Amino acid sequence: MTTYTKSPLTVALALGLTTVLLGGCATDRSAYNPSPDVIKNAMAAFKRDFDAKGSASLDRLNTDKLQDICNATNSKPSPDMAAVVEREQMAAIKLPADGNLLGDWKAGEKLAQSGRGMTWSDKTGIPNGGNCYNCHQLSPQELSYGTIGPSLLHFGKIRGNSPEIQKYTYSKIYNAKAYNACSAMPRFGHSSALTEAQIKDLVALLLDPQSPVNK
Repeated sequence: MTTYTKSPLTVALALGLTTVLLGGCATDRSAYNPSPDVIKNAMAAFKRDFDAKGSASLDRLNTDKLQDICNATNSKPSPDMAAVVEREQMAAIKLPADGNLLGDWKAGEKLAQSGRGMTWSDKTGIPNGGNCYNCHQLSPQELSYGTIGPSLLHFGKIRGNSPEIQKYTYSKIYNAKAYNACSAMPRFGHSSALTEAQIKDLVALLLDPQSPVNK
């Protein structure tokens, strides 16, 4: 995989620090061109002020090519660049070896409700939650949900439950960046935030006719 000299975190920190130092108020990050010294000092400050604690390890500071591109372009890469990144992300998706993409929708609903995991206060090794309701509407019985992402109510009722839809749904949860390079949706499978079994349960939640999502 291609590596970049300036990571997005480095750039983001440098931009913020440059704003403070210069007293600027510009909001377009593409207008900044921080010096190597500013980048070095910003990253040093960032690493100094973050500590590994519990499940929150410092490896979350590491970034990859996609994150570099999205940060460097303010999440607006050129169509050609986005197409290249999306092809790379799509090629990295790993579908279940057993060919089964549907799990237990009841487990999927519990997973969608859970926001636990990967924070400093969580015990290492506990199952991570999907936190799906933080961004999406799913079950009509749930009145509290976010609107950052689109409503998923009646997802399967509208789209059906064909093998193609199952594959699309699993892949989208596994790595949404394969469909939208700088999507705000986490790469749950790519980052190992969710297991294969957990993703299957979420696919069932969205597609199973008996799921409250499709009632």
